[in-house]
Amino acid sequence: QVQLVESGGGLVQAGGSLRLSCAMSGRTFSSYTMGWFRQAPGKEREFVAVISRGGGSTHSADSVKGRFTISRDNAKNTVYLQMNSLKPEDTAVYYCATALFSTATMPHEYDYWGQGTQVTVSS
Repeated sequence: QVQLVESGGGLVQAGGSLRLSCAMSGRTFSSYTMGWFRQAPGKEREFVAVISRGGGSTHSADSVKGRFTISRDNAKNTVYLQMNSLKPEDTAVYYCATALFSTATMPHEYDYWGQGTQVTVSS
């Protein structure tokens, strides 16, 4: 079975940075498009960024463009989310997930999900 484990979350002040990691096991990592989502209390799960199987194509939400960067290292079976210039509104649980296509931006297009990691940005 596929297992995804996120790490790197924590508490940071506004303007700071965090780097999230998501390690995959159980299946061939390079076979999957990988995405990051986030969910704040009382809000719907929100698309953050997606990266294609080989890492050549990426897409990110308008709310994080210029601040967040998705990347992957297929040799390490890991996808990353570098978050810079963090804002209090970025506070959420962040999830990584697998998809079939690099155009996937909706939660229902993703098949396997990690347990999430909490990111809290203080003001």
